[in-house]
Amino acid sequence: MKIGIIGAGNIGGNLTRRLTALGHEVSVANSRGPQTLTALAEETGAKPVTASEAAKDAQVVVVTVPLKAVPDLPAGFLDGAAEGVTVIDTGNYYPQRDGRIAAIEDGLPESRWTEQRIGHPVIKAFNGTYAQDILDRGRPQGTPNRQALPVAGDDPAAKQAVRDLIDALGFDSVDGGGLDDSWRQQPGTPVYGNRGDADAITKGLAEASPERTAEFRA
Repeated sequence: MKIGIIGAGNIGGNLTRRLTALGHEVSVANSRGPQTLTALAEETGAKPVTASEAAKDAQVVVVTVPLKAVPDLPAGFLDGAAEGVTVIDTGNYYPQRDGRIAAIEDGLPESRWTEQRIGHPVIKAFNGTYAQDILDRGRPQGTPNRQALPVAGDDPAAKQAVRDLIDALGFDSVDGGGLDDSWRQQPGTPVYGNRGDADAITKGLAEASPERTAEFRA
């Protein structure tokens, strides 16, 4: 599968490592240019590209940049993607980093805000996952207490594609509902950073409160 990853930080870098190891054809971009991705490319075999090129022919595109950087993504960066491309948003709103985003403060789910900025539906996943866990905690399907990740989004086919990818990476997944329900996996909720199995994540999603904690408010 052709996969484009925009953002080569902790999550983006480790997804690049694991997805190339699984045999996917990965293009990776960051804000500083492909010349800064030489080491990651040599380590993984991924192709370093510009953000404008990352989605070319990709069936899956992972947007894993700070929320404040989403409006700076190149206009039309998804135009060259494969038909029906699945876009994964791993982002979180941290006011101390991103500045105050009024719509999110007023209750708009973070990934809905991102979706509106990029003009394409997104699936929210990997946002509450420790980056190192992507490398270290994957287990075969059926392993007892296999770590599970919540996945939220409106397109059933795209959501299933993400869940299949998560399974291949060695994790179970839990349907977190539509994108308007994705606040249940935002920072400060019971599943954020939760390494539990599917039952634990299902319980955590159900127990989430829409009231954003003071730590994650501007």
